[in-house]
Amino acid sequence: MIHHHVISSDKVEGTSVYNANGDKLGSIDDLMIDKYSGNVRYAVMEFGGFLGMGTDRYPLPWSMLKYDTGVEGYVVPVSKSQLEKAPRYAPTETPEYSDEYGRKVHDYYGVNWI
Repeated sequence: MIHHHVISSDKVEGTSVYNANGDKLGSIDDLMIDKYSGNVRYAVMEFGGFLGMGTDRYPLPWSMLKYDTGVEGYVVPVSKSQLEKAPRYAPTETPEYSDEYGRKVHDYYGVNWI
């Protein structure tokens, strides 16, 4: 099987996200792209709820995600308990992805802000 370094966003959306223990945390719902640099800033992950109801959206700094061909999904260094307290929003809302919000998200995960 040939693996490429470039992927369409519609292939990323729906991809499962796991923690280092192999626990499925959720799946990618959306990508947030910096419209000036063209770089992906966040993968927004669905987490929680039951059968898609009651799920929240969790922006994860893109640099945290590592694709693992073994699980055919992304792996992040985040525990379920850490995720439960992470910045999030309801599916009917979208925060303003300002620099202030970005710093809050990056600080929570201990990732350097751009």
